[in-house]
Amino acid sequence: MKIVLTANVPNLGKRGDIVSVADGYARNYLIPRGLGLEATPPNLTRFEAERQAVQRRTKREAAEAEKTAKLLDGFSLTVKAKAGEEGRLFGSVTAKDISAGLKDVLGIGVDRKQIELHEPLKAVGRYLVAVHLGPGITREINVNVEPLE
Repeated sequence: MKIVLTANVPNLGKRGDIVSVADGYARNYLIPRGLGLEATPPNLTRFEAERQAVQRRTKREAAEAEKTAKLLDGFSLTVKAKAGEEGRLFGSVTAKDISAGLKDVLGIGVDRKQIELHEPLKAVGRYLVAVHLGPGITREINVNVEPLE
């Protein structure tokens, strides 16, 4: 039986490949688990339409990421937090705080998971923080942590 793979299957093929497999393997394993569809003309047409939709969405997301990257080039964000006399913060500045700051200042929505902090910022100072916007699109921004007066 000919099957169009809808996901990568080890030792068989990648998503989109048309492979010949035993009827039982297709009916009992691949099709019920959503790993493949029978290679009939309607299924091939549907799969091709889905693939093109994914390509369009990926292209649109990459364009949005590039637009956001241009906004972040050379950007510096100032975050104010309560601090003691020696410059240690009473709390910490987290990726969530930086995300909220970007939303307030630039109006762009960057998820906290896209901001790379190895550990929360716990002292007053200037930090270089990486923001991952998409596949292969990363920008570094300066985050200035200042004491709240």
